[in-house]
Amino acid sequence: MFKNSYYSRKLHSLLGVIPVGFFLIEHLLTNYSAVKGGHEGFLEHVEWLHGLPLVLLLEIVGIWIPLAYHAIYGLYVAYTAKNNVNNYGYFRNQMFFLQRVTGVLTFLFVAWHFFQTRFQITLGLPQEHIGMRMNEIASNPVYFVLYCIGIVSAVFHFSNGMWSFLVSWGITVGPRAQRVSTYVWMGVFVVMSIMFIMSLSAFVDPQFQEMPKVAKG
Repeated sequence: MFKNSYYSRKLHSLLGVIPVGFFLIEHLLTNYSAVKGGHEGFLEHVEWLHGLPLVLLLEIVGIWIPLAYHAIYGLYVAYTAKNNVNNYGYFRNQMFFLQRVTGVLTFLFVAWHFFQTRFQITLGLPQEHIGMRMNEIASNPVYFVLYCIGIVSAVFHFSNGMWSFLVSWGITVGPRAQRVSTYVWMGVFVVMSIMFIMSLSAFVDPQFQEMPKVAKG
């Protein structure tokens, strides 16, 4: 399948935006609810998501299968890709290199995060305990640093990937449009990284060590 590089790369690029990119943004908004609404607000968002019709099917078809393809093909690209300074210039060549590095880091981080959270629910962790689980993770200094690295890698991979997506799909075709797009997505990278790290920091709050009183009742 990978031999047909044109269609494989197009599918890889598209899935990085729809639905994987959307999933990242949704994950950001859900986690950021811990900043705005505390433990109770966070659980309200989690319960709403898990209350969607056919949520398991939506996860498998809408998230995990596209994410698996994007990740596996992305690893293949990272393994086979070669930097080309002559074609892309120094800055864009470095972005190309960082895109591959952050892709590998993001793959490892997502797998680890999935094991620590969603997979634990599958094994029997009550869904409403996810906030307390995040408190355990975020309160560990080593995990906190590793999560920050994973978060920044994932957001960079998404933001820089969006720049590449707009170019490869013929949306930003000229040098000026591509330069403006660079500034826009650098801004998105900074804002999303800050919001994600604020969310992670919010889970350290002692209120996440026990269930909200409203949720207990």
